[in-house]
Amino acid sequence: MTVRSEAEALRPTDAFAALYAQVQQFYAHQMQLLDAGEAEQWAATFTEDARFDVPTLPKPVHGRPGLVTAAQRSADALAEAGERHRHFIGMLDLTERPDGVLDVRAYTIVYASRIGGGCRVHRVCVCTDVLVRSGDELHVRTRTVTRDDFP
Repeated sequence: MTVRSEAEALRPTDAFAALYAQVQQFYAHQMQLLDAGEAEQWAATFTEDARFDVPTLPKPVHGRPGLVTAAQRSADALAEAGERHRHFIGMLDLTERPDGVLDVRAYTIVYASRIGGGCRVHRVCVCTDVLVRSGDELHVRTRTVTRDDFP
C-alpha cells in the first residue's frame, strides 16, 4: 500500500490540469471576442440553443441570433459612449460530470476605460456556466451571471 502525502493527494492529475488549461483558454478567447465587439464570433462560442441570463438584460437571451443582437447592441452603446470594457474571468471552480459536461463557477471583473480618460472597475460578478463539447471545441450551453452589487 502506498501512502500519499496531503500535497500529493491535492495535486491535480495531468488530465485535469490539461482540461483546466483548456477551459481557461476558452474563456480568454471568448472574452477577447466580446471586448473587441466581435458579436457573431462571440455568439459562436455558445451552443445554438444557449441560454444567457445576465441582470443587465430584461430577460434571458435564448439562441445565437439573440446573443449576436445583445452583444452588438452593447458594443454599439460602448462605442457611442467612448468607452471600452475588458472582462477578466478568474478563480475558476471546475467540475466535470461523468458525461463530460463541465460546470464552471468563476469570478468576473469588468473594467471600464474611457477612451482618452481613466479606468475603473465597472462590475464584479459571478458567472456560472455549463460547458459542452462539440468535437474538440467547448461551447456554453447556459450562462447565468449575478452581480455583487445587486441584492
